[in-house]
Amino acid sequence: MSPATTLRPSPKTRRTFDRLAVESFATRAEMGAAAAADIAAALAERLSRQSNVRMVFAAAPSQADMLAALAAVPRIDWSRVTAFHMDEYIGLDPASPARFANWLEAHVFNRIPFAAVHRMKPEPDADAEAARYAAIMNEAPIDFVCLGIGVNGHIAFNDPPVADFNDPLDVKIVELDDICRQQQVDDDCFPDLASVPHRAITLTVPRLMRADRLFCVVPGAIKRDAVSRTIYGPLTTECPASVLRFHPACTLYIDKDSDPDA
Repeated sequence: MSPATTLRPSPKTRRTFDRLAVESFATRAEMGAAAAADIAAALAERLSRQSNVRMVFAAAPSQADMLAALAAVPRIDWSRVTAFHMDEYIGLDPASPARFANWLEAHVFNRIPFAAVHRMKPEPDADAEAARYAAIMNEAPIDFVCLGIGVNGHIAFNDPPVADFNDPLDVKIVELDDICRQQQVDDDCFPDLASVPHRAITLTVPRLMRADRLFCVVPGAIKRDAVSRTIYGPLTTECPASVLRFHPACTLYIDKDSDPDA
């Protein structure tokens, strides 16, 4: 069975908002499996006509089901795929399991034989690292981005106070707002708010939007309001994810808990 024909769960509903395709599934597991099947099919198609693929991964518990399903898909030539991640904390112990590079190591980077993995390393100079990472990303187009949406509507670490739809930078240092930081506690990534770093490196909104195709996986009741504002609200940096409605090839995968209409 090829990746393109891997059994894919069917959504309960399919809807379109502006240019954004939204698929809602009965369970989180079905949502993750469907997203993984679509990513695998896109990878197979892209690798059939070009020598390599470059893709970006989000590090968050919301992505775990999709990543587990993707790692299990057979016959993908991962040796021609280069991986990036989209954000990283500043000031967090490099050995911390909450560090995004370490989370991705456990969930995808160590489970898939990529051609290369480019990790953000904020130490010792976060500004220099942001510039280095932007340069590496811009060596060739980014084919795919696998992302989520935060409870405050952020994509990557572009929280409402710092999101800029016309950002001149591709990678930048940001201050994290308290809603975003509290989400990290609620996701059991940190024991308390005081433990969550205040600053991070992130890909900017325009850098994400320049990728050829976006796969946005957003399960859970805690994300229901953010999904509602993304699909029904105005285009505004008060909900940065609202910009996804205007990407030419973005699919939003939700489950019954995150679906505002379920």
